[in-house]
Amino acid sequence: MTKWVYTFGDGAAEGRAGDRNLLGGKGANLAEMCSLGLPVPPGFTITTEVCNAYYANGRTYPEALEADVVAALDHIGRITGRRFGDPSKLLLVSVRSGARASMPGMMDTVLNLGLNDETVEALAADSGDARFAYDSYRRFIQMYSDVVMGLDHEVFEEILEDQKASLGHELDTELTAEEWQGVISLYKAKVEEELGKPFPQDPHEQLWGAIGAVFSSWMNSRAITYRRLHDIPESWGTAVNVQAMVFGNMGDTSATGVAFTRNPSTGDRQLYGEFLVNAQGEDVVAGIRTPQNITEAARIAAGSDKPSLQKLMPDAFQAFVDISDRLEKHYRDMQDLEFTIERGKLWMLQTRSGKRTAKAALKIAVEMAKDGLITKEEAVARIDPASLDQLLHPTIDPKAARDVIGMGLPASPGAATGEIVFSSADAEDAKAQGRKAILVRIETSPEDIHGMHAAEGILTTRGGMTSHAAVVARGMGKPCVSGAGSLRVDYRAGTLISMGQTFRKGDIITIDGGNGQVLKGAVAMLQPELSGDFAAIMEWADAARRMKVRTNAETPLDARMARSFGAEGIGLCRTEHMFFEGDRIVAMREMILADTEKDRRAALDKLLPMQRSDFLELFEIMAGLPVTIRLLDPPLHEFLPKTEAELAEVATAMNVSADKLRQRTEALHEFNPMLGHRGCRLAVSYPEIAEMQARAIFEAAVQAGRKAGALVVPEIMVPLVGLVKELQYVKARIDAVAQSVMQETGTKIDYLTGTMIELPRAAIRAHVIAEAAEFFSFGTNDLTQTTFGISRDDAASFLETYRRKGIIEQDPFVSLDIDGVGELVRIAAEKGKTTRPAIKLGICGEHGGDPASIRFCEEVGLDYVSCSPYRVPIARLAAAQAAVAAAKSAAKRA
Repeated sequence: MTKWVYTFGDGAAEGRAGDRNLLGGKGANLAEMCSLGLPVPPGFTITTEVCNAYYANGRTYPEALEADVVAALDHIGRITGRRFGDPSKLLLVSVRSGARASMPGMMDTVLNLGLNDETVEALAADSGDARFAYDSYRRFIQMYSDVVMGLDHEVFEEILEDQKASLGHELDTELTAEEWQGVISLYKAKVEEELGKPFPQDPHEQLWGAIGAVFSSWMNSRAITYRRLHDIPESWGTAVNVQAMVFGNMGDTSATGVAFTRNPSTGDRQLYGEFLVNAQGEDVVAGIRTPQNITEAARIAAGSDKPSLQKLMPDAFQAFVDISDRLEKHYRDMQDLEFTIERGKLWMLQTRSGKRTAKAALKIAVEMAKDGLITKEEAVARIDPASLDQLLHPTIDPKAARDVIGMGLPASPGAATGEIVFSSADAEDAKAQGRKAILVRIETSPEDIHGMHAAEGILTTRGGMTSHAAVVARGMGKPCVSGAGSLRVDYRAGTLISMGQTFRKGDIITIDGGNGQVLKGAVAMLQPELSGDFAAIMEWADAARRMKVRTNAETPLDARMARSFGAEGIGLCRTEHMFFEGDRIVAMREMILADTEKDRRAALDKLLPMQRSDFLELFEIMAGLPVTIRLLDPPLHEFLPKTEAELAEVATAMNVSADKLRQRTEALHEFNPMLGHRGCRLAVSYPEIAEMQARAIFEAAVQAGRKAGALVVPEIMVPLVGLVKELQYVKARIDAVAQSVMQETGTKIDYLTGTMIELPRAAIRAHVIAEAAEFFSFGTNDLTQTTFGISRDDAASFLETYRRKGIIEQDPFVSLDIDGVGELVRIAAEKGKTTRPAIKLGICGEHGGDPASIRFCEEVGLDYVSCSPYRVPIARLAAAQAAVAAAKSAAKRA
C-alpha cells in the first residue's frame, strides 16, 4: 500500500535527506534535522507522489490520504500536547510547499492555520498576549484569503494602511489587541463583500483548502516560468509540509530570520543574514520593515544602529551559530536557513543548500576542497557550468567617473547598464527589440520573474539582502541593487526621483551590484580577470575531463578571447564571415556575378591574399593547436546587394548595369536557400572557390610553420556532404592544391580533410563517407533543422507553445534532442569508427556550449566540443563533470 504521508518530530523522522525526490527538499531536510536532534517543530510531509496523482486524476486526492493526514495531525498533537481544532488544547499549523528543487517564492505558504473567531480567544488566553493572538489572526485571514481564496493581499494592505493612518501609527507592531480586532472585522467584511461568502471558520476546511492551494501553486504561472528558466520538469511535483506553528511575533523576546552559513554573494566564511524582532517569516522577505543584522560584525559593517541578534538574544544566537556550523559540516555545503525564536527558544524551520553567485560558488567549493570537506572532483561538480557566464561579463571600470544618484544594498554582484523600465512587460518588450533594460520596481514579487529574466539588472527601493529580488537575481546571475530607499518610484507617473533629479522610462542608468550604487547614464566597463578560485576550479576541471574544448572563431579578436578562456584550438572557422567587409565584399560580388570561370578566378585572385592573411593570423594565435576551417557554406545570394540603392552602388563600383546585376541576383534566388545551392554543392559547381580557399590555407600554414619553427596541421572541413562522391570530388581538388603548394614552397604539408555531418543521410551513411573523411564535425544546428524539418530562424514562433503544452521539454536548438538528433550523432560516430577506427569526432554547433549536450557528447565518445569564445569555460567545466559522472557510472556497472 502506497505511503502518502511521512511524519517527523521529537528527534525521530520517517524520512531522511536522501528522500528529496519523494518528500521534496524542504520535507527531506526537516526530517534530516529532526533525526540529528535539532529543535524542529513536529509535522508531516505529504509526498510529491500525491501531487502527481492529484493532477493525473482531475485534481482529486488518493482515497487513503484523508485518514493519513488525520493520523499525522494526531502525531503532532501527541508531541506538542495539543489537538488541531480544539480550543482547549489549541494546535495551529503552517502549510508550506516543498519541491525537489528549491524554487524560492514561486509557490504558496499559509501560516497560523487553525485560527478562527473562537480559537483566537484561546490563543490569547494560552499565550497571555491578546495583541499577539489578534495579530496572528489578521495575518492568517490575509494570507489564506490571498493564497486559497484568490483575494489579492493588496486589498488587505490598503485596509491596514488606512487604519494605521487613522490611528496615528507608523508600524504594524504599534497596533493594540483592540485595534487589531477592528482590522480583523474589516478584513472579514471585505472577504464576504468581494467573494460572497464568509471567511471559513472550520480548521479542517482551512487545512484542506491550504493543501489544495499548495498543490495548485505547482501549476501557477510564476512556478511554470521558474521551472522553464531552470529546466525543472513538471513531473517532479511538489510536496506539502504541515508543521506545528512556532511564533516569532510573541513580543520582544521572539524573532524570525533567514541566514546563510556563508556570504552567498562573495562566498566569505561568515554567517550572513537578517532577522526581525516580534515578526513572522513573511515580514523578513517582504521588505515592509527594515531587517536587522544577525552578527555584530555585520551590523558594524552596515553602519546600522539597530542591535544585532548577537547582542539582543545572545543565548539564542549562540545556539544558532552552533547549529549552523553543524549543518554545514553535515551537508558539506553552504546552507540557507530559516529560524524562529519563540520567547527565547530557537526553532529551525528549514535548511537547504543555499543559492549563491558564481563567484561565491567557486570560493566555497575551493575552500571546502582545500579544507578536506569535499574532494576536488566534488568541488568541480558543485559548480553549475552555466553560472560561469556571470564571471565573463563586464564590471565597472574603477577609473570611470561615477555620477551616483542613489545607494542601496549590494544584493547580487556585477554591473549592468540599460534603460529604465518599470514593469516586467516593458522589460520583455525591450529585450525583444534588442534594447538593454534595468527593471526598476518598488519591490519585486514572484510575478516579476519573466521581467527579471529579460532585464540586464534589477533595482528595487524596498527589501533586504534576502528579499525576493536579491535571491532570484543571484540565482539568475543578474546584478541587483535592493532597498535603495532614497529613490522614489511612481508607477503611475512613470518616474524615478532621486536627489532632486527625475528619471523617466527610457532614461539610461547603471547599477553596481557589488557596492549598491545607482549611477546616472552609461559607465565604462572592464572585463574580469579570471584567476584565483576560478583558475583553481578550471585547473581541477581540466585534470578531470577527457574531451578537448575548442572554439568557434574566425576573427583574431574572438580567437584571442577564446585562448584566454582556455580554448584548445578552433573547431569551426566559418570562412564566409571573412567576406563581408570593405574590398572583400566587392571582390566576392565580382566573383559571383562573373559570367566565366576565367572571370571568377580573376576575382578569386583578389580574395586569395585576404584569406591567406586571415588564416595566417589564426594559425599564429593558436600556436600549433588544431584549427578546423570550413569551406564556403552559405548560398551565394547572401553576398549580393538587397535594396535598389545597394544594387546601384555595386553596379557603379563594378562598372556593370544595374539591370544586369538585378537579373543575376534574381537568377540566384532560391525558394529554400538553406536546403539549396550551398556547402559542398558550391564547391562541386565552382571548384575554383574551394581551390582558392585551400591554397590560402596551405600557404598560410607554410608561413606560420616557418615563423614558429613547427609544423602547422590545418583541418579542412567540407560542409553539407550527403554523398561520399561529393566529398571525394572536393577532396581531390584540395589534394591537388596541396601538391602544388608543396612543390612551390618545397615544404611538406600535413593536413586533414573531413566533413561536417549536418544531414541525416550523412549520419546514416557515415561508414561510407568515412572512407574519404579523416574527421567528422557534427554541425548540430543544421542537423537539428534537417532532422526536424524546421527552421531555426522561424521555429521560435511555435516551439514555446510546444514547451508550454508539454510536447517538448527543451528547445532542440538550445539543448540537443538526444532521442532524435542525438541518435543520428551516435549512429554516425559508431559507423564512422567501423570504417576508420581513429577518426576524429567533434561537435561545433551551438550545442557545443550546452552542458546537457556536452554530457551526451561524453557518452558518445566524441573527441572534442567547440563553442563560442565566452562559452569555453562553461564547456571545460561541463566536460569535466561529464567525465566524472561517466567514470562513476562505469564503476557502478563494474
